[in-house]
Amino acid sequence: MERRKLVIGTRGSKLALWQSEYIKAKLEEVTGLPVSLKVIKTTGDKILDVPLAKVGGKGLFTKELEVELLAGTVDLCVHSMKDVPTELPDGCVIAAMPERVDPRDVIVSGAGYDVTTLPQGAKLGTSSLRRRSQVVHLRPDLEIVDVRGNLDTRMRKAEDGVVDAVILAAAGITRMGWGDRITSYVPVTQMVPAVGQGAIGIEIREDDEFMLHALERIGHPETMECVTAERVVMRKLEGGCQVPIGAYARYEEGTLTMDAMVGSVDGERIIRHQMCGDAGEPEALGEAMVEVLRSLGADEILAEIREVAPDGSLDSLLGT
Repeated sequence: MERRKLVIGTRGSKLALWQSEYIKAKLEEVTGLPVSLKVIKTTGDKILDVPLAKVGGKGLFTKELEVELLAGTVDLCVHSMKDVPTELPDGCVIAAMPERVDPRDVIVSGAGYDVTTLPQGAKLGTSSLRRRSQVVHLRPDLEIVDVRGNLDTRMRKAEDGVVDAVILAAAGITRMGWGDRITSYVPVTQMVPAVGQGAIGIEIREDDEFMLHALERIGHPETMECVTAERVVMRKLEGGCQVPIGAYARYEEGTLTMDAMVGSVDGERIIRHQMCGDAGEPEALGEAMVEVLRSLGADEILAEIREVAPDGSLDSLLGT
C-alpha cells in the first residue's frame, strides 16, 4: 500500500513532543512524506501524585501508544528508551535509535549544591529507585523526597527551594535547551545511568517494511548495540518488578564497554561491575554482565525486593 502520509504516536509532555518533532523532521527528509503527530495520554501521564514505584507494572509510558500502533492509527511511536519495557507486545519492534546524547544524571539546585556539597539532612528530589539507591549509598544522611511531574516542574522545585536539589537526566534538559540550569553532572563512577538513558527509540509494527527501510536511514547502529546490551541486563534481572538497576554501555576505542549496578532500595548494598565485550556482540556482553552481577549477589538483593513487593508495588520498601 502506497503511503501518502505518516503519523507519529507520542506523549504530550514538552520533552516527548520535542523528541517526536526531531524524528518527524528526519522522516520527512528521508521519505518526502508529510508527517503529523498524534498525542496520546499514557497511564504514567495520568498518575502524578503517586511514586511510579508504588504503582508497579510495566509500560506505564508506552502501553497506550502501542495499542494505537497495533491498531494502525499511528505508523510509529517515539519513546525515551529508558521508559520502554524489555518485553514488547507481539507484533512490535524497536526498529531504530538516533545517536544517543549525554546519558549521565545531573543535579539541579537553586543553591548550587552537588551530591557531595549538599548539607547534612538536605532534601533531594527523585522518583527513581535507581537514583535513590545510589545517592543514599553515597549520602545516607540525605532526605529523599519523591518528585513527580514534567521536567520543568521538577527543576523549579529545586530552583524555588521546595527541595534542596533534584536529580534528573542530562539528556532531557539539554534537549529542551535548559542546559544552563544544570548545577553539576554526576559522573558514571558515582551513579550508573538508567538502561537506555539518553537514547530515543522508534517503535513500529514488525511487518511494516516501508517503515523498516525508512528508519535504516535514521538509526545509529552503535547506539542500538549499546542500548541492546543494557536491555539484556534489565531483561535478565528485572523479572517484572521495578528495581534499582542501572547499565550503561558505550564504545571506547572500538571496544564495547559496560558499567552495571544492582542496589537495595535503602542503598545499603550496591553491586557494580565494569566489563568489556566484542564489538557487534551486545547480547553476549549483556549476558556475561548478568552472570557476574549474579555471582556478586544480585539475585539475593532482587529476591528481597520481590518478596516484599511481589506485585511490583514498593509501598513497604518506601516506608508507606
